[in-house]
Amino acid sequence: MSTSAASTGPSRWEKLGTTVVAKTRVLDLLGVRFRHPVRGTEKDFVVVAPSDWCNVLALTPDGRLVLVRQFRFGIDGFSLEIPGGVMEAGEDPVEAGLRELREETGFTGTRARLLGSVHPNPAIQSNRCHFVLVEDAVRSASVEWDADEEIEVLAWPVADVLAHARVGGITHALVLNALFLFEPVWRERESGRAV
Repeated sequence: MSTSAASTGPSRWEKLGTTVVAKTRVLDLLGVRFRHPVRGTEKDFVVVAPSDWCNVLALTPDGRLVLVRQFRFGIDGFSLEIPGGVMEAGEDPVEAGLRELREETGFTGTRARLLGSVHPNPAIQSNRCHFVLVEDAVRSASVEWDADEEIEVLAWPVADVLAHARVGGITHALVLNALFLFEPVWRERESGRAV
């Protein structure tokens, strides 16, 4: 590749059309045809189209993060995570986070805000995952699990969660994203500065 081509950056492909290959309960599988604007080549790509998701960093008054441990069918094993789930169409991420936290763990909180959002895998997925920080989280409600959910609810000191993540004890990529966004907030709080 010449340096002049590299300096202009990649081209934005033109979307020509979309077809639904399969519809499932949790996502749609799409075939999307694109054309390269310079070369003129056309190609079909596969896009996974799930709903947006939210994940919740629920911080208790005594400095613990609420965690959930559950069996995950994709890895055929257990995963240590933060609460979260699928958002309803048009649902506000903060409201969705508060709902998911309450349903999965029975915890509720007084202050909630959006820490950030990511694209889980932009190579093949079209959705976003939103990270919500809920402070002063306390167990105050009954859990409302889905039919296939069985969840162990834990609350670990923040330092223990971060250390566990650093040694591979947490392998869910989106949970690691959430902890990456949360850690500076926690460090500021611990140093006595306003959050």
